[in-house]
Amino acid sequence: MSDRALSRAAAGTSSAAEGRAAPAPRREGEAARFQPWGLPGPGDASRAVPAVHFPLPGLALPFGAGRSYGDSCTLADGPLLDARPGARIHDFDPSTGLVVADAGVSLGALMAHVAPRFMLPVVPGTQFATLGGAIANDIHGKNHHRRGSFGAHVEALTLRRSDGYRHELAPGEPLFAATVGGMGMTGIIERAAVRLMPVASQAVRQATVRLSGLADYFARAEEADAAHEYAVAWIDSLATGDRLGRGHLITGDHAKGEAPGGRTRRRLTVPVTPPVSLLNRLTLGAFNALYHARVPRGGETKVVPASAFFFPLDAVGHWNRLYGPRGLHQHQSVLPHAHAQEAVREMLRLAHNHGHASFLTVLKRLGANQSPAIISFARSGVTLTLDFPDKGPATLALLDALDRVTLQAGGAINPYKDRRMSAAAFDQSMPDWRLVEAVRDPHIVSDFWRRTALALSRSEADAA
Repeated sequence: MSDRALSRAAAGTSSAAEGRAAPAPRREGEAARFQPWGLPGPGDASRAVPAVHFPLPGLALPFGAGRSYGDSCTLADGPLLDARPGARIHDFDPSTGLVVADAGVSLGALMAHVAPRFMLPVVPGTQFATLGGAIANDIHGKNHHRRGSFGAHVEALTLRRSDGYRHELAPGEPLFAATVGGMGMTGIIERAAVRLMPVASQAVRQATVRLSGLADYFARAEEADAAHEYAVAWIDSLATGDRLGRGHLITGDHAKGEAPGGRTRRRLTVPVTPPVSLLNRLTLGAFNALYHARVPRGGETKVVPASAFFFPLDAVGHWNRLYGPRGLHQHQSVLPHAHAQEAVREMLRLAHNHGHASFLTVLKRLGANQSPAIISFARSGVTLTLDFPDKGPATLALLDALDRVTLQAGGAINPYKDRRMSAAAFDQSMPDWRLVEAVRDPHIVSDFWRRTALALSRSEADAA
C-alpha cells in the first residue's frame, strides 16, 4: 500500500474519543420503519434520531444500504447508523490500483469512479450494496475461484468503536479478521482501502450454453472455472425428472477495447407491493420455459455492459415487492465438492415436494482461496441459492429441511441472506463465531446476532 494512500485513508482520524456527531441514522426512503430486502422488517421500528454522539449512549447498529435479505441489518429497538450521508471516495491511484473510500459509498459508484481500466475484484448481485456492507459480510462473486472473497482485497480499514476510539486496522490483525465478515458487530467501519483489479474494460464477453440437467452442470463447471474469470449457472427450479437442474451455464471475461459499460439503468419498477405474490408455479413455469429457450441450442456469445452481467435484477426497481406482502426467504448454502451434486439434487427435489417454486436459482463453484475473516460464508465448495415467497409455516418447514441437507453434507448456510435459521444451524455453519463475540462492541448488536449468537451464549452460560 502506498504511503500516500495510507495517509489519506487515515486522514482526519485520531485514537482519542471525540464528541463530534456521527451521521444521523435514518431509514431507507424515510419510511416509518426499515424493511430488509427480504421483507418484512422488525415489528418495532428502528428509531431515527437527529444525531448520535460518541460515546454511544445505548445499543445501535451500523447500516449500509439494507440490501441484506434478513435481520442482520435490523435492530428493532435501536437506531441504525446510516453510513451513506456524506460518504465519498477519497483517493484513487491508477499507478497502484488502490482506492480509498468511505464505508457508505456504493459499489456501483466505486465501479464508475475507477472505470474503464480497473474493476472491483469481487462484486455481489447488486451495485447498491455499500463498501462497508461488502466488508462486513465478506461478500463473494462469480469469480471466487480466482479472486476469493472481498476481504482478501482490503488493505486497510478504519473502525470506530462505540467509545469513540478509532482503530486503523490491517490484514493479519485480530480485530481486522473479526471485522471482515463480522456482520458489523465489532464497530462502525468508516473507511477502507481496497486493491483493485486491472481489466481491459469493465464490459464482459459473456458466453452462455444450455444445460440439459444437473449432471451436465457438474460435468462442465470445473472446466468453466479454469477457463474464465467468471462462471455461474441459472437453474430452472421447476424442471423435474431427467431435466432436473436444466438451465444455462454463463461464463464471462472482461472484453478488450472500449466496450459498453456504465451503471444499471432501471427500465422498470414495481411501484407497490401486490396483495399476493406474483411469483408462483404458473408464472414461473412460463417464465422459465421462455428464459431457457432464449439461448440457442448452440449457445451464444456477446459483449455486454458490466451492469447487465453483474447486476441484472437492479434494472427492475423494488423487484422484491413481486413476492407479496410477506416477502421472500433466500436460502443460500455452500456444500463441499464431494457431496455437492447429491445434496443439490435433494434440495431441488425438496422444493418440488413442498410445493414451492424458486424464482432465482443459482449455482456456482467457490474456490479454495482462504478468507482473512474469522467467520465467512465463502469457502471451497458449490453454492446453491434459492428464493421462495413466504407462505408461512410451509415455507419455514421447507427451509428447515434445506438446512438439514446442507449441514448433513458438511456445508454452511449464509447468515446475511437469512432471517430464520436456528441458533444451532448458525453454530454449525460458523463455528468460530465466539471469537467475534469476544471482541464485539458492547453497544453494537443486530436482531440476527441476538437471535443466534447471543442465544447460544446464554444457553452455554446457563449450562455452565
